[in-house]
Amino acid sequence: MSLAIVHSRAQLGIEAPLVTVEVHLTNGLPGLSIVGLPETAVKESKDRVRSALINAQFEYPLRRITVNLAPADLPKEGGRYDLAIALGILSASGQLPANVLDHYEVIGELALSGEVRPVPGAIPAAIQVAGSGRTLLLPKANAVEAAMVEQAKLLGADHLLGVCAHLNGQQSLTLEPYIEIRVPPQTAKDMADVRGQYQAKRALEVAAAGRHSLLMVGPPGTGKTMLASRLGGLLPPMSRAEQLQVAAIRSISGQTLNPEQWQQRPFRAPHHTASGVALVGGGSSPKPGEISLAHQGVLFLDELPEFDRRVLEVLREPLESGEICISRASRQVTYPASFQMIAAMNPCPCGYAGDSSGRCQCSADKVRRYQSRISGPLLDRLDLHIEVVALKHGELTAPAPEGEASAKILARVQHARERQYNRRGKENSQLNTKEIEQDCCLSEANRKLMEQALENFGLSARAYHRVLRVARTLADLEGKDIIERSHLLESLSYRKQERSSSP
Repeated sequence: MSLAIVHSRAQLGIEAPLVTVEVHLTNGLPGLSIVGLPETAVKESKDRVRSALINAQFEYPLRRITVNLAPADLPKEGGRYDLAIALGILSASGQLPANVLDHYEVIGELALSGEVRPVPGAIPAAIQVAGSGRTLLLPKANAVEAAMVEQAKLLGADHLLGVCAHLNGQQSLTLEPYIEIRVPPQTAKDMADVRGQYQAKRALEVAAAGRHSLLMVGPPGTGKTMLASRLGGLLPPMSRAEQLQVAAIRSISGQTLNPEQWQQRPFRAPHHTASGVALVGGGSSPKPGEISLAHQGVLFLDELPEFDRRVLEVLREPLESGEICISRASRQVTYPASFQMIAAMNPCPCGYAGDSSGRCQCSADKVRRYQSRISGPLLDRLDLHIEVVALKHGELTAPAPEGEASAKILARVQHARERQYNRRGKENSQLNTKEIEQDCCLSEANRKLMEQALENFGLSARAYHRVLRVARTLADLEGKDIIERSHLLESLSYRKQERSSSP
């Protein structure tokens, strides 16, 4: 038979659409041509495949070979089709049994020696194969991460010879065992290590309970970074679907996945020199950025005013929608970006504005220009605004008091989130306008309080809804069904820093 069909998988965002590799041998001048919108790396596979087949002691057909990658309008990139093309040539030339490849899907890059090299995006491919009923043939180096997908049948191979021996029935490859879910190890960064800063600790607990964004403002050395790094210990474990989505993003980014740690929520802290593409993703061949790598986790932006203002502005839409759509001339890719943003900044260029020691020499104009680097619309999208003050000398030198451990705070956070999931199936920060009206009903006295706050503080409609969402979270932390006056007052206090820092 001079026509062979092999199933493979492309990479498009975190999706893995099916690609049919059709190999046809005809009479004519010997040569190999690849059609179906291949980019450069795919076109170069003809040289890798030819050398791999010859070095593995297979016969390379001296005929006209045409390889079609269907569908033709889907861009193909990378070396992930090498193994599928090689097996298609062997099947079309009669060196493999007819129809033996019908029950398999194949991804993998070939070395000139015939060795099978790893490719990015093994987890999305495994997720799709699990629902297709076929078995995935993939590089052995990718098998560990792909084995995280339940019900996926996987065969890992190191060399083309091993794959062909399995298909010929000479020596079987072993199915990769499914990796069971492990309990995430306790983080070494515990909230009990933080001295003082009770307001900041409370704000972190509220942020974790309702998945709210947070801005911390304070002088250098007050513990803003230390506090942010401990938020992960207050967040509940991810569900299985969330774990697979996070792992899929890491897989397509080429990151090494440790089976012992892949259940932990990501924590990303890009430097303030990061570009817009590095932060949200992009490039000629769109790749995920920091906000997608922080999906289902924490994105910490330290020294917020030092980021380029145009870079910060690209965060507006993802903060609201939970995803980022990257459009290019040839394609459009959507990456998930449901992250919890924690930001930190100094109150002025020198960092000591408002400090009792009087070290700040910044003029009011300097402070205003420094704070105006962050736009009002971005500040409006941050739920909690707190001031982190410096500890007194006596608090630093005294013996460290025993603080509340992260595990104890986590128990309260989980209880609050259970109430939210039972009520709406999502966190309070994700409530839409109609759900806010239903879940955040106010008494007549509290409604008048909010009217006064809107008038006196100049809150926008977005800020008003965020105040209500935070108040709902505060009520959930106390196990209350109704938002009380104390919840509204505390929620309004978290907008105080926004008003004091506005230019």
